[in-house]
Amino acid sequence: MSNIFTRIRGVRRRLQQNPRFSDAAEMPLGQKFYLFLVVLLLTIFLGVIAILQLTGTFTAGLAEKARYFENELVHASTRMASQYGQISLQTIDLAKNLSRSIEQQALGMGISPGHLAGHPHLLEEIISGECDEALFALQLSKSSGVFLILDATINPALEGAAHSRAGLYIKNMEPNIISASSPNIIILRGFPGIGHERLLPLHAQWRMEFDVSEAPYYHHPMEAAKEHPHLPVSRLYYWSDPVRLPGTSEEVMLCAAPLIDSKGSVFGVCGLEISAMLFKLSHMPNNSDYRRLFGMLSPLKDDRIELGRSFFAGGYLAKMIAGEQSVLQIAKQRHRFHTYRQGRDDIFMGLHKSIQLYPQDSVFFHQQWVVAVMVPEKDLMVSVTRLNIIRFISLVLLVIAGVVISFNLSNRFFLRPLSRGLAMIRASDLEAAPRTRIPEIDNLIDYLARRNRELAEKARRENLSLETLDRFLDRIAELTPAERQVFKLYGEECTAPEIAEKLCLSINTIKTHSKHIYMKLEISSRKEIALYITLLQEIGIEID
Repeated sequence: MSNIFTRIRGVRRRLQQNPRFSDAAEMPLGQKFYLFLVVLLLTIFLGVIAILQLTGTFTAGLAEKARYFENELVHASTRMASQYGQISLQTIDLAKNLSRSIEQQALGMGISPGHLAGHPHLLEEIISGECDEALFALQLSKSSGVFLILDATINPALEGAAHSRAGLYIKNMEPNIISASSPNIIILRGFPGIGHERLLPLHAQWRMEFDVSEAPYYHHPMEAAKEHPHLPVSRLYYWSDPVRLPGTSEEVMLCAAPLIDSKGSVFGVCGLEISAMLFKLSHMPNNSDYRRLFGMLSPLKDDRIELGRSFFAGGYLAKMIAGEQSVLQIAKQRHRFHTYRQGRDDIFMGLHKSIQLYPQDSVFFHQQWVVAVMVPEKDLMVSVTRLNIIRFISLVLLVIAGVVISFNLSNRFFLRPLSRGLAMIRASDLEAAPRTRIPEIDNLIDYLARRNRELAEKARRENLSLETLDRFLDRIAELTPAERQVFKLYGEECTAPEIAEKLCLSINTIKTHSKHIYMKLEISSRKEIALYITLLQEIGIEID
C-alpha cells in the first residue's frame, strides 16, 4: 500500500519516455517564477520610464535649473538695487552738502558759485576745503571713488581749456576692504597740494583736471538741472554707462548729481563711483555648479543687451564675449529660460529682469537697465544631461536591487518551502510527512495520503494488483496506431458496429483489430478494457 505512488510514478515515467505518450518538455516552476519576477520588474521599470517621460520629469531638469537661475537672479537684482539705491541716495546727500558748503566758501570770498570760472586762483582753496567732505562720503558709502567737478578751469588760456574742468577725484584702490582702518586711498584728479597736505599719494594715471569732452556724467546732470530748474536734486542725478576716464584703464560707473546754489545756478557736479572690480566683488554669482556662470548689469534697448555698455560679475567668459560693439539679442523663451544670441555660434541661456535706477518722476527714468544671469547653452545642457543620467542610473540600480531582493525573498519564503513540500510529497510514506507550515502544501499532502488509502482499498476490492496495471500499460505501448484508435473507442464503451461506423471500416476489420488487441493486452472482452481504463483514471493516469 505504501508503494502505490512509487509504482504509479514508475508507470508515468515509462509512459513519458515512450514517444507516443511523452509531452513537450516544460520549464521548471522555479525558472518560471524567476522569469515572472523579471518580466514584472521590467514592466514596472519601463512603465515608470514612460510615466516620467510623459509627465516631463526628464525635462524637469531644465525647470530645476530655471529655479536655480530665478533664485540667483532675485539675489543679484536685490543686491544691485540695494547697492545702487544707497549710492544714489548718498550722491544726493553729497551734492546737497557740497552745494551748500561751496556756496558759503564762495560768498565768503565775495563771489557767487556761478562765477567761479572767472576766478581760477580761488579754485584750489575751494576744492581743498571740500576734500574732507568727499573723503567722509567715500568711507560712508563704501564706494570705490568720489569726485567733484566744478564748471571752471585753473587756466582758461591753455589749449583745450574748453573741455578741461577743475575738481577732485579720490579713489579707493581696494574696495573690498573699504571699511579697513587704513584703506588704500589715492588722488586720481586734483591739485597735488591737496594730496600732500593729507598724505594721500597721487595715482600713476593722475592728471590735474578732468577732460569732459566726452563725459556724459558731467554734461547730462548739468543740462537736466538747467532744463528743469523746478526739480530737486533727487530727480536730477544720473548713472553713466561703464566708462574709462581719459588716461585710465579701469571701467567705472559714475553716479553724478548737479551742484546748485541757492539761486538755482548750476556750477558743477559731484558723485560716487562703482568700479568694475567693486561690482565683481559685490555681485559674484554662486558658480559652484557652473564654472562659466556670470551676472551682468546692462542697458536694454529693443530687446538687445549691449555688452560694451555692461558691467560683469563672473567667470572669464563674460569679458571674452564683451567687445566694444558686441550685443546679445534676446531670443525666444524656452523652458522658462531666455535665449541670448551673439552672432550665429554664441548662444547663452539665462534670465533677466528690469531694475530701476531712478524714481518715476526722474529726468532719466526712461533709461532701461536689466540685471541678467546667464551661462553658455552648452554648459546648461551638459548639466541637465548629467542630472538625467544620474536619475536614470539611480532608477536602474533601484530596479537591480529590487530584482536581487525579490529573488532572495521569493527563494527564501516561497520556492524553498515549496521545494521542501514537493519533496515530502514524493516521499514514500505520506502519512509520516512533517508539517510544512504552508497550508496549501499541508492540505495537498493530506489529500494525497487519503487518496492513497482509497486507491489501495479499491485495488484490493477489485482483486487487481498494481503490477497488473503496470503490465497493462506496457502492453498498450505495443499497439499499432489503428489498434490504438479501436482501443480508445472501446474505452469509451462503444460497440464494434459503432466503432466501424466512426472509423469508416468494415466490421470484419474491427473484429480483426479487436482480436489483436485482446491478444496483446491479455484480456478477453471490451468490458475488461473499460475496467482497466477506469482504474487507471482513478489513480490519476490518463491514456491518450
